[in-house]
Amino acid sequence: MGSMSREALGSARSTLADLGGAADLTTGEQVLDAGRVIGGNVQLQAYFADPAVGAATKKQLVDRVFGAFTEPARALVLSVVGRRWSSKRDLLAGMEEIGIRVVASTIPDGSTIANELFAFDAAVRSDSSLELAIGTKLSDPEAKAGLVQRLLGGRASEQTITIVGHLVRQPRGRRIGELLRTAAEIVSDQSDQLVATVTTARVLDDAHAARLEQGLSRQFGRSLRINQVVDPAVIGGLRVQVGDEVIDGTVATKLSALRLQLAG
Repeated sequence: MGSMSREALGSARSTLADLGGAADLTTGEQVLDAGRVIGGNVQLQAYFADPAVGAATKKQLVDRVFGAFTEPARALVLSVVGRRWSSKRDLLAGMEEIGIRVVASTIPDGSTIANELFAFDAAVRSDSSLELAIGTKLSDPEAKAGLVQRLLGGRASEQTITIVGHLVRQPRGRRIGELLRTAAEIVSDQSDQLVATVTTARVLDDAHAARLEQGLSRQFGRSLRINQVVDPAVIGGLRVQVGDEVIDGTVATKLSALRLQLAG
């Protein structure tokens, strides 16, 4: 995101913090709904992203288009569209993030949602037919949301189903794995935690994973959870990514670096 978009997103987060307990699960669902409505309407995107349109005028349109929403939901939608964004894409990303943050804030411990998102990501990656069914651009968005409901209903929290259902309806060109991991990071951040995506050739045992989590938490100075990704291509070692920071100690990367040195 550009600096203007980051400032707009920060303002929307402040609005969410000010709402406190007034923002419930319905609020989150409605904010995500608003993102899909705006994302599916070129005219609305252009109008809300236009810096020449004043906040008061945008409020009138928000009240007209989303008049059936609760007051907290309309306040959050306006907190997004009423600010200046670097691009329409950033505006939609901001709306999605705020909606996910609202949903994540509706349970005392956001870790459950993040764990469920990681588990669903792992399930999708292990089943190519499921990944195709969930990720294809050819299927009806509501049909994909219905599939998510059938897969997760009774097995995951209502919050997780809400988030995943939104993501498959409005992927905005992103692959399902990226969608789920980004959502998990937002959920964890809302709970003041970091996510470390750890890629290894084999699944880490519980003791090793716990030691790694504790070590990374100390290194980054924040509570942290691990999302394990198994990729036999790394051969050995591990790759850790926390936000934009990457620690790559995989055998595959070391061999690649060695080949480059020999070739030079």
